[in-house]
Amino acid sequence: MMKPTNLIILVLFYSRHGATRQLAELIAQGVESVPGCDARLRTVPAVSTVAEATAPEVPAHGAPYVEQEDLQECAGLALGSPTRFGNMAAAMKYFWDGTASDWLAGSLAGKPACVFTSTGSLHGGQEATLLSMMIPLFHHGMLVMGLPYTHPQLMTTSTGGSPYGATHWSGIDGDKAISEDEKRLALALGRRLAENAVKLAGA
Repeated sequence: MMKPTNLIILVLFYSRHGATRQLAELIAQGVESVPGCDARLRTVPAVSTVAEATAPEVPAHGAPYVEQEDLQECAGLALGSPTRFGNMAAAMKYFWDGTASDWLAGSLAGKPACVFTSTGSLHGGQEATLLSMMIPLFHHGMLVMGLPYTHPQLMTTSTGGSPYGATHWSGIDGDKAISEDEKRLALALGRRLAENAVKLAGA
């Protein structure tokens, strides 16, 4: 149960086939392993090339859509998207393109952030996608962090995992389960984000 005094860490993601959502849930577990922190899972609506297409106000299942208050209320942010040609998905880019009022207000300035992604091919642009998601976070004045090599899985992984953030190699058909290395790194990233949010809140 969420305590009103706990710090809210926003885990904001877009997931088409479920792999990025699974990473988000692991990062949320890592966040909630830190005393005084609650993870808030949120997603963004899909975008359509058909101007008349509309999405329901509330998703049919899974995490609710993100709202402006989520950005204002969070003490830290984990941002995730599948890879689209080495970039974040259009749905996530569309969301950030609409955050000018939060940028002007400094809603996210000084808050810690991290990024995560999933892709179908092992060399499908995971690190480029992570970097693309960092760019709007830098513009918002966030303190962007990755994973240090004190986590041995960064040296041993033969699946996903990057010093830029947590990643998952889902396979072309999305049939690859999250590996033990990927899982440990996602948990560690969530924990690191929450620990730094606690430190900054107390500073």
